[in-house]
Amino acid sequence: QVQLVESGGGLVQPGGSLRLSCAASVSIFSIYTMDWYRQAPGKQRELVATITTGGIRNYADSVKGRFTISRDNAKNAVYLQMNNLKPEDTAAYYCHADRRAYGYDYWGQGTQVTVSS
Repeated sequence: QVQLVESGGGLVQPGGSLRLSCAASVSIFSIYTMDWYRQAPGKQRELVATITTGGIRNYADSVKGRFTISRDNAKNAVYLQMNNLKPEDTAAYYCHADRRAYGYDYWGQGTQVTVSS
């Protein structure tokens, strides 16, 4: 069983920055593609950023140039650096460990990000 614990959310003004962290309790973290998703009230959960086992990154168009995903396999952690935050970035952010090609994946409990003046 894999446990994912997110941290780093909070309230920030527009234009500000936050760094989300996700700590994974798993023996072989490096085999997972790691994602960050977000879900705003009344909206579907959406994929924000992905980093593969080989370090390839992909982003939603809405966050390109503002968000950066990274991973530290030695620390079993994945991060999301969020800059120039906008009110529309307000959502619960979820860490996801993806091995769906092998029939399993895992979710964290989420951390709230609120962008407001």
